[in-house]
Amino acid sequence: MVTAANTSAPLIEKHTIGYVPPEDRHGKTRDLFTLWFGGNIAPLPIVTGALGVQMFHLNLVWGIVAILVGHLVGGVLMALHSAQGPQMGIPQMIQSRAQFGSLGALLVVLIAGIMYIGFFASNIVLAGKSLHGVVDSVPVPVGIVIGALGSGIIGIIGYRFIHVLNRIGTWVLGAGIVLGFGYIFTHVQTADFLTRGSFNISGWLATVSLAALWQIAFAPYVSDYSRYLPANVPVAATFWTTYLGTVLGSSLSFIFGAVAVLATPVGMDTMDAVKLATGSIGPLMLVLFLLSVISHNALNLYGAVLSLITLVQTFAYRWIPTAKSRALLSIIILAACCFAAVGASANFIGHFVDMVLVLLVVLVPWTAINLIDFYAIHKGQYDINSIFKVDGGIYGRYNPQALLAYAIGIVVQIPFMNTPLYVGPISEHINGADLSWLVGLLITSPLYYWLANRDSAYKRKLSSGKLANAL
Repeated sequence: MVTAANTSAPLIEKHTIGYVPPEDRHGKTRDLFTLWFGGNIAPLPIVTGALGVQMFHLNLVWGIVAILVGHLVGGVLMALHSAQGPQMGIPQMIQSRAQFGSLGALLVVLIAGIMYIGFFASNIVLAGKSLHGVVDSVPVPVGIVIGALGSGIIGIIGYRFIHVLNRIGTWVLGAGIVLGFGYIFTHVQTADFLTRGSFNISGWLATVSLAALWQIAFAPYVSDYSRYLPANVPVAATFWTTYLGTVLGSSLSFIFGAVAVLATPVGMDTMDAVKLATGSIGPLMLVLFLLSVISHNALNLYGAVLSLITLVQTFAYRWIPTAKSRALLSIIILAACCFAAVGASANFIGHFVDMVLVLLVVLVPWTAINLIDFYAIHKGQYDINSIFKVDGGIYGRYNPQALLAYAIGIVVQIPFMNTPLYVGPISEHINGADLSWLVGLLITSPLYYWLANRDSAYKRKLSSGKLANAL
């Protein structure tokens, strides 16, 4: 139950990576539905969803099936991470110290930080293009800066404001995308709308992988937005509100991108196709998407800042920064991303696809280890004080079992990879289909469980952690 003390939570968030005490907990699980539904009605998932028919040459039916399969599977992992937030009361990345150790977690935190920055830069490029599409006189680089500043203000204010905006966005953007679908289906401009493309196993699996990765990519920060909920909220409620919101919102956006591209001539940029396919309501759709990408991109900036703070706090363990420190770091990251995004905007889709395919390889083993450790080994019981100690407390500086499983989880994916950097022999043999993420999950999960349970020293740590949560 939310008490009187926590219903008056301040608008500007005062916590960063520190534990959120019971008196500062607030909100309801339904806020998670609106956050992940509204946040996924945005240009970036629309562009990503279009790739199934645009780059992998699926037809509409098989593209939709691949999108739904990927989101339904990946959403399970994402929502399981979300359910950790109320029980732990700390951000996801700092919680990874309980699996990898205080120093062992640095690699994972660094990878997550790079991911956030990559998504933030990608989103501000789309914000710039959307603003240019609405107002031709605004150059894309200027639009990029405006979009970044908007996201920066939201990210600096923090958690509560992000939730408020997405509650509003759920209704506005939900109605907008339904209206957009209706217009496109009644104004199709191509004769091959239903026949362009065909089923091919490599393209279908690639589209499934992109959709699954879209969900897995949220895993390193999804519980950051549930950690303020009261600790006694049901795990099932946290899971289902997150799962339904993220799967429904992202699936609609992915499918919208595919539909818009098929309804317009071949070769068009996805957002140009959206503008053309939606005709008279196109400017309205672009305005809605512009507002959405600015709001949603605040999550990426927020996650990047928390990752950077986690990296620094590993060595300056007494430092738990305030809202001012978080604001300063936000401005630094924002400025760097604006500089990079202006230079990368000409080949945005190519850079984005390269990034997500590489992320697929490094994120899957982490998510497997984190979930197995939380649900099957520790069963949600951790010593929070140890997580913030420089020596890792009962979790130590390194956890050899987690690091070994993580390394093996990456290695076993290599033969199944299909990225611009490398194509594995098995992937090449099956016409370029990328099965690396599935192999990584299936190998890493049981391997880590076995390694953790056979180690007597780790079992003693586990017993110590179960005695009590110090906070």
